[in-house]
Amino acid sequence: MRRMLLAIALLATTGGVGAYFVASPPVTPAQQAASAFQQQRLLPLEGGQNFRDLGGYRTSDGRQIRWGLLFRSGSMHDLTPKDFVYLHRRGIKTVCDLRDTEERAKESVPWPGRSVPKILVSDYRIEDRGLGLQGSVQPRTAHEAREIMRAQYEKILPNFRAQYRQMFEELLAGRAPLAFNCSAGKDRTGVAAALVLTALGVPRETVMEDYLLSNRYLNKDRALQAAKDEDGNWKEEAVELKTMPQDVLQVFMSVDPIFLKTIFQAIDAHQGGVEGYLRDEMGLGKAELDKLRAMYTA
Repeated sequence: MRRMLLAIALLATTGGVGAYFVASPPVTPAQQAASAFQQQRLLPLEGGQNFRDLGGYRTSDGRQIRWGLLFRSGSMHDLTPKDFVYLHRRGIKTVCDLRDTEERAKESVPWPGRSVPKILVSDYRIEDRGLGLQGSVQPRTAHEAREIMRAQYEKILPNFRAQYRQMFEELLAGRAPLAFNCSAGKDRTGVAAALVLTALGVPRETVMEDYLLSNRYLNKDRALQAAKDEDGNWKEEAVELKTMPQDVLQVFMSVDPIFLKTIFQAIDAHQGGVEGYLRDEMGLGKAELDKLRAMYTA
């Protein structure tokens, strides 16, 4: 149901309405110790959504991803003039926008003329790629919602293969700093980040840690502004969310380890495992992987 899909996409873009979200669990001492380092990832943008730097992660051979070259993000439509100045100074050359045609039309990004990067898009309908809630039957429990999301993740690699491969072509050509994004910056973007980090030799445990940071950095403060109109009424595309159980909506607005594990399982099942997948599906043989690692790690 397109309206339900748009409602979920709308709240995903802002992180969801606060009333639907449970309080965050207590932070452990170890998490507090890592907080300062993780905070470097989130760019200081007024209108950014889950916009963060992939720099600093250690690879299996002891190298480190260079800061300021690889960025992941949610929708950029709320970026302010000050934000665009900041990104211009960061030298963003390429943006791989993974959103579908309607998402981009509803939330266009007004890049100023002097700092417009190369923007790569693909015209498609998100339903045609097996994402979003299909049909009229909606999940009643968090378990059902989680199964829906897991099943959707099974479709991401084959259905976004061309766009992910194009992203790697841009990176190999040196057209970086490069940012890739979808609406919330957590699912399509989360898989893209997992592929990039994996190709650069980052351990899988670290890839998962980066993926789960979306649960911390999705912006919830702007949720009511996006879900309601100027008069405080629910927008038509969001009104159905009023009756969705809190735990169900929480699943759709979050990332879960089981979702990314679905991606890893598909990659591992490919002939030749990770190396075979990157070679056959992403066009990254040994020479290309060596080049990427020389360019984006130190």
